Amino acid sequence: MHIDSKIIWDKCLLYIQGQISAQTYKTWFSPIIAKDFKDGVLTIQVPSQFFYEWLEEHHLPLLKQAVRQEIGPHGKLAYAVVIDKGNKKQKPLMVHLPTYPGPTPKSTIPQLPTISENEIFRLNPNYIFNNLIEGSCNQLAKSAAQAVSKQPGGTAFNPLTLYGGIGLGKTHIAQAIGNEVKTFFPDKKVAYVSSEKFTTQFIEALRNNYVQAFTGQYLTVDLLILDDIQFLAGKEKTQEIFFHIFNHLHQLKKQIIITSDCPPRDLKGLQERLLSRFKWGLTADVQCPDFETRVAIIHSKMEADGITLSSDLIDYIARHVDTNVRELEGVLISLIAHASLTKRDMNVALAQQVLKDIVAQQPTAETTIEAIQQQVVAHYAISLDVLKGKSRKKELVMARQTAMHLIKKYTTHSLKTIGAYFGGRDHTTVIHAVGVINDLLDKDTQYAQLYGSLENKIKATLK
Repeated sequence: MHIDSKIIWDKCLLYIQGQISAQTYKTWFSPIIAKDFKDGVLTIQVPSQFFYEWLEEHHLPLLKQAVRQEIGPHGKLAYAVVIDKGNKKQKPLMVHLPTYPGPTPKSTIPQLPTISENEIFRLNPNYIFNNLIEGSCNQLAKSAAQAVSKQPGGTAFNPLTLYGGIGLGKTHIAQAIGNEVKTFFPDKKVAYVSSEKFTTQFIEALRNNYVQAFTGQYLTVDLLILDDIQFLAGKEKTQEIFFHIFNHLHQLKKQIIITSDCPPRDLKGLQERLLSRFKWGLTADVQCPDFETRVAIIHSKMEADGITLSSDLIDYIARHVDTNVRELEGVLISLIAHASLTKRDMNVALAQQVLKDIVAQQPTAETTIEAIQQQVVAHYAISLDVLKGKSRKKELVMARQTAMHLIKKYTTHSLKTIGAYFGGRDHTTVIHAVGVINDLLDKDTQYAQLYGSLENKIKATLK
């Protein structure tokens, strides 16, 4: 008589559920699927190699007892371990493994040193969405992050990969998700760790022979935030362990957040199979803040610190500190400190002195949208009305996109303002134009020379 493997396993689960805590059951037994029952052997499917090893290390006697109770004294257990989840074109890859000959004595299982969860997975409570200034530079990243924080693991943004240069707010956005989840889902376990810290922890675990215990603390989280993944480059064993943790969490629909200083496709020294995992979710870039966003950041900082700056001083700082948020905040702190220590007024003269020591001085001259448009129409031998018009002819679209790219590069105007100067177009049109021109500059040598010629004419007006 054929006996359904699911019926047997469901009975096993009823027994197991009565022997362990609800959290342990949910983490280690709910994800298991009954696969097959033949010749007295019950095969169960587990989501990863680590899952298999953890069950064998910590729950094997319980599993054997449950199986023997339902099948009989000669009942055996086997595993179908998911190695790769697969996709639409490829079926999942599995390996079939038996149980170990017997349970490992508890005395020989290495234990993780006692470290509080807060010490391992600490979040900065100041990194919240309410104090994150939104602009075109981070709009997509912030919107995706807020969606994830409301439904961790339940959106298509898994993993959510945030990339951008130093000091642009990637860590702020990533940790804001963690803080939001801890507030609204207090039962969920949130883990934030930098790649450097993760590597150090793993090396320590290897040295002291508690790799499984180290891995275990990550396998049980509901939200994992790994900051600055580029630091895993070249660290093969660390990548290997993170790959298995990633697979395990993703298959259990746990949320994963990754930050990087460049797009995943440009990361060097990371395994291809790891990079391919990032494509499963959403990749969002965090760019340098535009002029309007920099002004908003200054106002926010002023409000938080209870200080007042003149509008011309705010304008001066916002125009001259255009690299990243961290440097902008650093300039404001230095300005306040200088004014306090020297008992001087906070004005443009003092800001010039402070900026001289902190950031590279920018040219005082600035070109205008109109000036760049004139350079472009002269080069393409077209009228300004045609440049701003609605024609979709290829050469006119190219001229328009070139002008938008140059204006974005050589002025401090927002995307919305730039679009307005081209017949009231939307800011998304400008974003698209910038992307098209970036691709052309990378791939088309002839166009790059044309662009360089226009760029030189614009630079000449700044001298």
